[in-house]
Amino acid sequence: MTNKRIGFTSSFPVEVVYAAGYTPVDLNNIFVEGNSTEYIRKAELKGFPRTICAWIKGNFAAALSANLDEVIGISQGDCSNGISLTAMLAEEGLPIYHFSFPQERTYEALNVEIRKLEEHFEVSRDEVMKVKKRLDDIRIKLITLDEWTWKEGLITGKENHYWLVNSSDFRGNPDKFEEDLTLFMEEASKRNPSMPKHRCAYLGVPPIYRDLYDRIEELDGRVIFNEVQRQFSMPYLCSDIVEQYLVYTYPYGVFARLEDILSQLNLRKIDMVISYTQSFCHLQIDNILLKKHIKIPFLNLEGDRPEELDSRTLLQLESFFEVYG
Repeated sequence: MTNKRIGFTSSFPVEVVYAAGYTPVDLNNIFVEGNSTEYIRKAELKGFPRTICAWIKGNFAAALSANLDEVIGISQGDCSNGISLTAMLAEEGLPIYHFSFPQERTYEALNVEIRKLEEHFEVSRDEVMKVKKRLDDIRIKLITLDEWTWKEGLITGKENHYWLVNSSDFRGNPDKFEEDLTLFMEEASKRNPSMPKHRCAYLGVPPIYRDLYDRIEELDGRVIFNEVQRQFSMPYLCSDIVEQYLVYTYPYGVFARLEDILSQLNLRKIDMVISYTQSFCHLQIDNILLKKHIKIPFLNLEGDRPEELDSRTLLQLESFFEVYG
């Protein structure tokens, strides 16, 4: 069997790709961990406008550089520019498959979409569930890692972000991912616990700023709740794969997210919220509702391109901690 490389634009039932014997590749991670500035430049040379989200441009160029056999675009439940992105990739000769998180958040509707995905990759539900069981063994460890972040003070916000965000594709190799995770947790378990002065939540898509977590730590804060990254790790461990992606909040809008966010803010005794939005992103509108319903100190930061915090944004962050810290 040829080990095809299957790129994707946002988290989806990755178990299906693994069940087919292929390697899933999260394009967002390729973009942000690679030469991201060059990826954006290449996309803009292709005609992508300045006023399009950098993640869209980065995903486009990353897909062309990643030696992919196919790209799965999330056509509903993610970026509103996703269809246009996959059209551009199709124009470049990449085969495209569209997966949708149905707007009607029902078991029946989502089951239809996952069945279509299984048919596309010629795998059975039993094969997919076998892979799910394997990945859930790793997800159990990620739940522990997350608890060590907010309960035990053994894991930094940046480390929490790294491991949870990479659970979207397990870096293409679940066995190696689990091996590295186990080694990391063995090392972390020997640390002296360190609880932050300011218990912070990070809401929104993963930050494009490279040093945000470091700057928060310098201000005696620590992110002990990474909202979307935690969702990527599928923390609820549902026994059924449809249920698993039904409780995954990110594709289902701001009110689904809010239900999860409010419960976690309370559980983790969060003091301050930092909500990140990407320039030119429709999620900026959702942020209006997040701020309305969250009743603790709330800072919105906006980012555009992969870089360190600019002086204006850093001043916003410092002022926030000065006022509410």
